[in-house]
Amino acid sequence: MYVRFISRLFSAMAGPRPVVMSGPSGAGKSTLLKKLLKEFDGVFGFSVSHTTRSPRPGEENGKDYHYVTREVMQAAIANGEFVENAEFSGNMYGTSKAAVQAVQAKNLICILDIDMQGVKNIKRTDLNPIYVSIQAPSMDILEKRLRDRKTESEESLQKRLHAAKVDVEISKEPGLFDAIIINDDLDAAYGKLKDTLLEEIQKVRDTNKS
Repeated sequence: MYVRFISRLFSAMAGPRPVVMSGPSGAGKSTLLKKLLKEFDGVFGFSVSHTTRSPRPGEENGKDYHYVTREVMQAAIANGEFVENAEFSGNMYGTSKAAVQAVQAKNLICILDIDMQGVKNIKRTDLNPIYVSIQAPSMDILEKRLRDRKTESEESLQKRLHAAKVDVEISKEPGLFDAIIINDDLDAAYGKLKDTLLEEIQKVRDTNKS
């Protein structure tokens, strides 16, 4: 049984390289991801994150999130079972190695939409993903996009803009990202994203054919 477990774990980890996508709110990550998932149906998958917050109405454990207690999550983090974790509004969130491996085991490219803190955490693991940063052409354009949404209070918007400035500065560190994509023209940005991931996409398609 132990040998079978190790074999299963190895085959999961030997799956396609995950993709870490990072970038501030308003940079256009969601739009680019939708285009990617539409064109390459059955190639990508999302890991199910863990959280210590309570489920909201309609959310399912194991589908929307893995809902756990703070004690359970802290113990798992201390045990090295998470590739990244962070705390927002008094609740913990994170991505476990097992959640990523579950996607890889299906021969899917696991997409991780991660903030800069998470990127730094993943750099310290053996996950070996493709790192992609999606950025707006300028802070002025980013601010306009966020204001046009009309979903932010002024305080919230200023926080997002400050976080975005910090992200942009950190992203300049040599070797942090495999690709930095400036989302000025959507089609051009999508073309660059596709080029960055094409080799891994083709591997998945070839494996699924055989």
